Amino acid sequence: MTSVRVPVVEKILSANDSLASLNRSRLDASGVFSINLMASPGAGKTSLILRTIEALAPVLRLGVVEGDTAPVTIDADKVTAVGMPAVQINTGGDCHLDAVMLSTALPQLPLEALDLLIVENVGNLICPAAFRLGTHANVLVASVPEGDDKPYKYPAMYRGIDVLILNKIDLLPYVHFNMDYFRKGVEMLNPGVKTFPLSCQTGEGLPAWIDWVKEKAAA
Repeated sequence: MTSVRVPVVEKILSANDSLASLNRSRLDASGVFSINLMASPGAGKTSLILRTIEALAPVLRLGVVEGDTAPVTIDADKVTAVGMPAVQINTGGDCHLDAVMLSTALPQLPLEALDLLIVENVGNLICPAAFRLGTHANVLVASVPEGDDKPYKYPAMYRGIDVLILNKIDLLPYVHFNMDYFRKGVEMLNPGVKTFPLSCQTGEGLPAWIDWVKEKAAA
């Protein structure tokens, strides 16, 4: 059984990677820096996007792609409500976005008029790790209420990211979260990964994240 299934999976991922490269070329040609934002449900992806828009809208032109497993536009509506273009992708129940889905969304955005594109992936810590989209940076939003053991439980996700955000640090006094244990797990999988502890609720730590995004988009 394994000898039959593995080549099929490899073929699917290879085709996805090829299309991801085309997505990247399209973004590069338009001068757009792009972020694949991943997290478990409720970690704060949309809150981070709205905070980022609030801070950067005066200096950068932003667009958003929203991935959801159901045909709801709640998150996309929040983005358009603050004046930014957004495209909703309904995955039809799939637990991740892939390069094909992003390739259908890109033509619906005014790429030539954007500096930054944030892709909000489906809330999941397993499937999104396996599928490249063609974005420039893979960013994971972890959160304090999820617990400090997530790097140990979802190593593939933590191993493949470029940036880690630890959200909801304002809850540290109220939630059992061993920061040293969490950081040890992260370092074992992804030594030296860029990390931003912050709170979308209070704004603590957000300026460092904003500065990083601004620098990357300008480059």
